[in-house]
Amino acid sequence: MAKAKALDKRRKSIKNIRKITRTMELVSTAQFRRAMERAVAAASYSKRLAQLVSDLARAGLKTEHPLLAERETKRRAALFILTANRGMCGGYNSSILRSGLARLDELRREYDEVELYVSGKRGLSYLRYRKFDITRSFTQFDHKPSYDEVLEVANEALNRYRTGELDRVDVAFCEFITLSKQRATTTTLLPLSSLTTDSEDEARAAIEYEFLPSPASILEEVVPNAFRVQLFKCFLDAAVSEQIARMMAMKAATDNADQMISSLTTTYNRARQSQITNEIIEVISGASALQ
Repeated sequence: MAKAKALDKRRKSIKNIRKITRTMELVSTAQFRRAMERAVAAASYSKRLAQLVSDLARAGLKTEHPLLAERETKRRAALFILTANRGMCGGYNSSILRSGLARLDELRREYDEVELYVSGKRGLSYLRYRKFDITRSFTQFDHKPSYDEVLEVANEALNRYRTGELDRVDVAFCEFITLSKQRATTTTLLPLSSLTTDSEDEARAAIEYEFLPSPASILEEVVPNAFRVQLFKCFLDAAVSEQIARMMAMKAATDNADQMISSLTTTYNRARQSQITNEIIEVISGASALQ
């Protein structure tokens, strides 16, 4: 009876775990749908704004914007690493950290100093354990980052770049491509000239623009907004990719729990059947001994 009881106890434990993983899968599915709607909506706007900045950069303007010009100085760069506040999402956090640390090594070879900005408790705990110097950390961005929250971070980076405190700003995050495809990547957001390196952009002919009231005023409005929107899109992509990763991880855990429950049920039934058979034999043997 001890073996059957142990099997039944283990089966009940796995059933309880399955309830948790199934619930987390459903929660992640609901959060993913809302996050994807926001990410898709922002993607179209950010892509068109990036295209506009690309066209303006090649329009032969006499007025140049400091956010578009490559810096000759290599004093200080900033790297943002966007991870999750929670785990149980497969290799999501580890892939971003690998990509971000690879870019960190590149920047350290090129720049005198590299500042590290980390979003997410998982990335913070890992980097602090590895004794990395973290300039600033963020834990307020979860599955639904707001534009106002990102705007505060973006404006700080913009101001420091304009004053010459920063010469480059990179971001390591998980890019949302489709439901079945996300990838950990790093991209350069400042200077914004990195937006003009697309092969499609290079193939486009230079477009002539008429500016009212002036090119300088238009650029001053469009170019900083392009950076803010691009950074916001990175946070949105990270949020939706995290929910997809957790949804898939919890689905795999639930499926594994179903298989284990089925296997344990079969083993339990056999053990119980064997035990009942043994008890019947003992009763019959006892009755025979009394006769």
